[in-house]
Amino acid sequence: MSDIIYKIAFSSLKGITIQTAKTLLEKVGSEKEFFTLREAELKNLTSTSSPLFADDVRRKVVEDAQKEYEFINRNNISTVYFNDEIFSERLLQCEDAPLMLYGVGECDLNSAHILSIVGTRNATSYGIGFTQKLVEDLANKIDNLVIISGLAYGIDIAAHRAALKAGVPTIAIVANGLSTVYPTVHRNDAAEIVRRGGMILTEYYHDDPIHRSKFLARNRIVAGMADGIVVVESARKGGAMRTAQLATDYGREVMALPGRISDIYSRGCNHLIANSTAALIESADDLIAAMKWTQILTSGTQAEIKFDFTPEEQKIIDYLRFYGDTPRNKLSIEINIPISRLSSILTDLEFVEAVECIPGGKIRLK
Repeated sequence: MSDIIYKIAFSSLKGITIQTAKTLLEKVGSEKEFFTLREAELKNLTSTSSPLFADDVRRKVVEDAQKEYEFINRNNISTVYFNDEIFSERLLQCEDAPLMLYGVGECDLNSAHILSIVGTRNATSYGIGFTQKLVEDLANKIDNLVIISGLAYGIDIAAHRAALKAGVPTIAIVANGLSTVYPTVHRNDAAEIVRRGGMILTEYYHDDPIHRSKFLARNRIVAGMADGIVVVESARKGGAMRTAQLATDYGREVMALPGRISDIYSRGCNHLIANSTAALIESADDLIAAMKWTQILTSGTQAEIKFDFTPEEQKIIDYLRFYGDTPRNKLSIEINIPISRLSSILTDLEFVEAVECIPGGKIRLK
């Protein structure tokens, strides 16, 4: 039997966290050993007892995993296990992360810049317009960008569509198995996400029934896989607010779009901002500053390079900053540096574009 079947089975065990999984595997050796050893042997190796160790329980788990393995093989679905190199390093930091993700498509889960955008299913033109503008501007300013959302109505699908339009890979974290697309009206969007270098990801078996609790659970993946999240529109209660709380717990940057106090779907965002749970965001530049991301160099711009100036160089810069353009000879006298020495220092400062010589023999701070 393939090792991946045992990994699928192991990841489906209820109550097994990544840390628990690591501890168990250290003691028993491998996923295969966990399922092929006898119950008494497991108890002896782990010095503990668990209902999961029962022979009949483990046998049933492997049988279910075998069926799932057959499904993913037939449907070209990939598995991303917690100790695979391609598993999300950000998600590994979260103690309640799933052990296995199932995906359609290919996307770098460890891209340099990953942002989750969430919000109400009852999105307004204000929220949708902001989402479109935010993603478009980020696409022009940030490289290796990936947008994450949940493929739901409203802000979620607006975020995915904005990413597709901007040529940015997008990942949809769904709360159902990959035998279907939910909601079905977003089937074409899901297909386009995959075609354009994104992924549809889930932690659930293909035949797991859709349930409200799964939507709440998937929010931890939306929050955990990203560097930060933006809440665009939300009432005081809802999935987006839960995702914001999870992101805060995980140490992620949380940002929110403010709105009018009379708008029900801005009250959640205003509440997050008022309680300092989220930073107020009005533009891509606000987000870039909050995330401390480095922008792409565009034509006509240069990277800012910081230099450690010598005491003499700093003396010149400080003088020019205070007094403005100054003739070279006067500068030599005022800061008490011989003209021959000053000329050499100014050459170095010109080279790093800290100062420039202008007509009239004057020196100007750049």
